[in-house]
Amino acid sequence: MTGTIAIFRRELAGYFATPVAYVFIVGFLLLAGIFTFYVGGLFERGQADLKPFFMFHPWLYVVLMPAVAMRLWAEERRSGTIELLLTLPVGLGGVVLGKFLAAWAFTAVALALTFPAWITVNLLGDPDNGVILAGYVGSLFMAGGYLAISACLSALTRNQVVAFVVGVVVCLLFTVAGSPMVLDAVTGWAPRVLVDALASFSFLTRFSAIMEGVIDLRDVVYFASLIAVWLFANTVAVDLRKAG
Repeated sequence: MTGTIAIFRRELAGYFATPVAYVFIVGFLLLAGIFTFYVGGLFERGQADLKPFFMFHPWLYVVLMPAVAMRLWAEERRSGTIELLLTLPVGLGGVVLGKFLAAWAFTAVALALTFPAWITVNLLGDPDNGVILAGYVGSLFMAGGYLAISACLSALTRNQVVAFVVGVVVCLLFTVAGSPMVLDAVTGWAPRVLVDALASFSFLTRFSAIMEGVIDLRDVVYFASLIAVWLFANTVAVDLRKAG
């Protein structure tokens, strides 16, 4: 665990050692503000809640989380530092976990900095802050899912652009899996069990319930399991590439 914490600190400090981190955070805050107040029409709705804020998070994360994770392993391979990293007295699983937790913590910082939106709705009315808190928790878990997927894909290449593009595509598939457009396309020929299974994989389906303030244990288990599976796949991918 000590080694994992060391990796975590190294990676988290690495984010803030360059202007890229600050550009990302500012970009995230600007996009979140635009989608909340202009596209989502927070003021025009006449309701003191943050639904317009949270409803766009899956679509923001589809692009932004692969951008955060693309450097985790691809840059290590490109620069040749991965060999040095893997010689540290830390198990491969600890390295993978430390890198992931650093990216997740960095995302949590960006998400926490959206607190002015929460202050705004409390000044405008009397919102259900329990629902808002559930939305933040669900958003953070969902971001973790996107990050775990993107980090694993980053381990398969040394090119950050390739890691980003593939990450966006795979994250998009997990996002739209339960959308009416996709479900209508497969309902005509696929058995009901397959349709329901496809819908259950959708981040939109899982997050929409949490956004309403309903934190179902099944949704939490889904995101936690998805993160664990992709981190395990990440470990296997790094190990295989190291051996090959």
